[in-house]
Amino acid sequence: MQPSTVVILGSTGSIGTQGLDVISRHLDRFTVTGLAAGGAHVDLLAQQAAKFHVPAVAIFHKEAVPALREALEQAGAGEVEVTAGPDAVIGMAGSGADVVLNGITGSIGLEPSIAALQAGSQLALANKESVVAGGHLLFDSQVRDKQINPVDSEHSAIWQSLRAGTHGEVSKLIVTASGGPFRGWKREQMTDITPEQALNHPTWNMGPVVTINSSTLMNKGLEVIEASRLFDVPPSRIDVTVHPQSIVHSMVEFRDGATIAQASPPDMRMPIALGLSAPERLGDVAAACDWTKAATWTFEPLDDEAFPAVSLARHCLESSEKHTAVLNAANEQAVHAFLEHRLPYLGIVDTVREVLDEMDAELRGNPLFASVEEMSQLEREARDRADKLINR
Repeated sequence: MQPSTVVILGSTGSIGTQGLDVISRHLDRFTVTGLAAGGAHVDLLAQQAAKFHVPAVAIFHKEAVPALREALEQAGAGEVEVTAGPDAVIGMAGSGADVVLNGITGSIGLEPSIAALQAGSQLALANKESVVAGGHLLFDSQVRDKQINPVDSEHSAIWQSLRAGTHGEVSKLIVTASGGPFRGWKREQMTDITPEQALNHPTWNMGPVVTINSSTLMNKGLEVIEASRLFDVPPSRIDVTVHPQSIVHSMVEFRDGATIAQASPPDMRMPIALGLSAPERLGDVAAACDWTKAATWTFEPLDDEAFPAVSLARHCLESSEKHTAVLNAANEQAVHAFLEHRLPYLGIVDTVREVLDEMDAELRGNPLFASVEEMSQLEREARDRADKLINR
């Protein structure tokens, strides 16, 4: 069997590094033909290029090119083609690899996702913003049937569980949430939360933006939007349940009352590996549950009063794809402000809600995007409005 060619977008981030760890154990199955990253960690990027004998590297920030070339030389990477800028990353995504793993954080991952799909690649998608902000732009981009392999642990779990029945037999999807570091807290207890506290996730090791989103449960709101669009299930038939152990990654309930769940210890390498190799499963990926030891799994309802982000996301999903794009953009801006100590913790979701209230009428006028450029313009407006509220 010929090895599958793989391009990894966001190779120096959490998803990218774990994806390369999976590939390192299956070099007979995969050949890495390209890496793309922002450019903040050129030494790591160069080491990755050297280790996997990667012929081409793209970085988002052009000013990092000299440092990257020096790092590549020091790492002994040999002849590596270096390109830079947003178009270089999009070009890397659309280079025609068998599989493109998109681990980019933020809506800048949308155009690379579209490029990968249009090139005929299988898209292992960890960039949820492609679905949340992109709306129909992603799914109208010549997507083949079953061309997207979900990599978020929750959506991978649903994807796997859906094998147990047909779409018409699905009653509802159940998305699980760890509850984050503030599970059980009331809203009045959250006024003085610091970035350091919010970054201390009890279960998962993720990048800062995703970790903050997990603490506010905005991440779960974005996942409800993503699940609805990926699997064509209305938001009214998607539930969220808090499962602190993070062993059951999500579930599908069928019309006969059966619920199929996917369970494994919290380790992103498992959904990443399946995203790379589907429909086949690889060996030597991650540890399984140890059924010889006593364990307790608990499930509890979501506290919408303390964590209103999920209900806000549902409202946006029911309104239009422009609402979900504004939700995502305003939230990214508010999260960065919180991490920089310019916004209190409760101000994150409050700012997002206020931006949505300000823009609601114009969003409802024409709910679908005509182009990626229109989406980007709307995102810029949402970020500007969020910044004004934050500065005020």
